Amino acid sequence: MAQTDHINSPGESHPKRTPGNDGLDYDVLIVGAGLSGIYSLLRMRQLGLRVKVLEAGEAEGGTWFWNRYPGARFDSESYSYIFSFSQEVLDEWTWTEHFSPQPETLRYIQYLTSKFHLKNDMIFNTRIKSAHFQHDTKSWLLTETHGKQYSCRFLITAMGILNEPTLPNIPGVDDYKGEAWHTARWPDEKSTLQGKRVAIIGTGATAIQTIQEIYKTVDTLTVFQRTPNWTAPLRNTKISDQEMSGIRERYPEIFQKCLDSYSCFIHVSDPTSVFDMSEEERLKHWEELYAKPGFTKVLSVSGDIFTNKEANKLYSDFQANKIRQRIKDPKLADKLIPKTHGFGTRRVPLESGYYEAFNEPNVRLVDLHEDPIERITTHGIRTQSEDFEFDAIVYATGFDAVTGSFRSVDFQGVNGVKLRDVWSGGIKTFLGLTVKGFPNMFMIMGPHQMFGNIPRSIEYAVEWTADMIRFAQDHQLQYVEATEKGMMEWTEHVWQCGQGLLANEVDSWMTGVNKNIKEKQERSMTRYNGPAPGYRKRCDEVKARQYADFVLA
Repeated sequence: MAQTDHINSPGESHPKRTPGNDGLDYDVLIVGAGLSGIYSLLRMRQLGLRVKVLEAGEAEGGTWFWNRYPGARFDSESYSYIFSFSQEVLDEWTWTEHFSPQPETLRYIQYLTSKFHLKNDMIFNTRIKSAHFQHDTKSWLLTETHGKQYSCRFLITAMGILNEPTLPNIPGVDDYKGEAWHTARWPDEKSTLQGKRVAIIGTGATAIQTIQEIYKTVDTLTVFQRTPNWTAPLRNTKISDQEMSGIRERYPEIFQKCLDSYSCFIHVSDPTSVFDMSEEERLKHWEELYAKPGFTKVLSVSGDIFTNKEANKLYSDFQANKIRQRIKDPKLADKLIPKTHGFGTRRVPLESGYYEAFNEPNVRLVDLHEDPIERITTHGIRTQSEDFEFDAIVYATGFDAVTGSFRSVDFQGVNGVKLRDVWSGGIKTFLGLTVKGFPNMFMIMGPHQMFGNIPRSIEYAVEWTADMIRFAQDHQLQYVEATEKGMMEWTEHVWQCGQGLLANEVDSWMTGVNKNIKEKQERSMTRYNGPAPGYRKRCDEVKARQYADFVLA
């Protein structure tokens, strides 16, 4: 990733009033103060624009502000997750673990906002409820929940892909009188479950990280499992000062690896087919990958594991045997092994002692396929066969992913068209960055973008957006809009990229399906399934054509 040390550092911005924008509050408004919002703010400042970030939370951090549950951490390498735009930042910041825990990641974000004096241009505790395009002034009008309004020429959404938590569709959720919260809204660092009877509903990514931590201190932990999830060892270790020095020297190599890889990670897939190896060779190779840290055992396997059902079954069986080796009770192990989807066809989280938790006498698994929940009661949870009492219930029930953040805001474009309606029959975008009918609006980590190593994807999306806004400024453009042709061709391309992937045959947040949402959902392509270099190439070609693919006025 190219570094841009010409960003104002560390002084504050001194924006000039942009011709044509005199009647507007700002040139640019950014919704969200997570990693996407932070880098967007930096780049808009560099362009000399009047800009503000509007953030629903009380502080910066986005995902890493909200998700404070025990065990929350990266499962991609810390030193590949860091922004690359400033050599000064790379020289100064020190990671202490190969896979950073949430408090350290939040400190990194706070370090960035402090270093570049970003809080001066952030407004917190401001949840946007509507964003309406004003055709007469070619501008956006945003309204927050208390009625205050903000106007701007360009709107950047930086709301995250996993930002809107969902509660389960179970009767009585509001009846429970004990402590209860979603993992993404953990009360604070002082909240403790120590010595309490605790229930957790869900066994997805956040549940896996939470369970492996809280079982150590609770009195009892009852895990209500809807669908078992594949997971594998993280193998996290500390980073010594000497090792960190070596990482700093290797940053150019690390970032280049990420740029060249399929999904922006440092891991590269094996071009050898599963069927070109003997059984002995396969097992030896897989054992070597299994022993390594991070996503190696997910991303460095043969590519046909993700496209060929027979190949996927062989690797799923290998992973299932690893699970059986870690759980003492064979019947319990069998319940924790997924039967409805193969390894890697949903997003695979990584863990540190998750399966071992189920060997402990204070941990119990309730399989909801065998004994479904009837309702949440005032004192706990009632299944078909048992009435449970709990001191606390933790909902690890996921998110209204990718498009949920957009559904939570009333986005209205040209002639009052609602974004919700445009996407009701399936997501449609141009480059994953824009939508026809919503001029001057850019989505950072919106649908149809590459959701691999998120900061790598953020940096590219923000740079592309900044270049287009700079082009508009240089050419005195007040209106830039995707075309119907461009949007339909891009959407078709996204679908073509997903052809043959087993993941797109499975219901998950990556295919736009969330069982906690009551309204009807059709499977959709929420992300760009092709290689990241191919995604960037297509976006770069649009830029090289001087954005002729857009309506410019």
